[in-house]
Amino acid sequence: MVRAQEGELLKPVVRLAFLFYIGFMSFFIFTTLVLCFFVLLHNQSVQNHIVYILSSKKLNRYYIGYTSDIDVRMDFYNNAEARKFTAKADDWEIVFTLSCETKKQALAIEKHIKAMKSKVYVQNLIKYTDIRDKLLKKYSSVG
Repeated sequence: MVRAQEGELLKPVVRLAFLFYIGFMSFFIFTTLVLCFFVLLHNQSVQNHIVYILSSKKLNRYYIGYTSDIDVRMDFYNNAEARKFTAKADDWEIVFTLSCETKKQALAIEKHIKAMKSKVYVQNLIKYTDIRDKLLKKYSSVG
């Protein structure tokens, strides 16, 4: 029987270790990319800053608010407790939304609309898109 030299015995072990290393690194890179994708996806959904106006024909009133998730907010209003203003009617519908770049900008615009205390202003805001553009521009430096 011929004895193999020490270097020849190590070659298969080194190859196996190298293949294991390549496999591990490929798995690590893949999982890192998947994780980054989900973080980006999550951050995009979290970064919604929406000023909205609800309308109730039953009350003949508007409700102005801010949210980061309009669907969750509507579920809240549809299931509001009796002590909440929106519980006074069951026909709230979204008549206006405005997507803002930051939470501070959205809150400033919400405050501006509420401070107007005018149903006519709200109706014009819904009707004329140039008012919405002016609000975004006016409060663009906020945040």
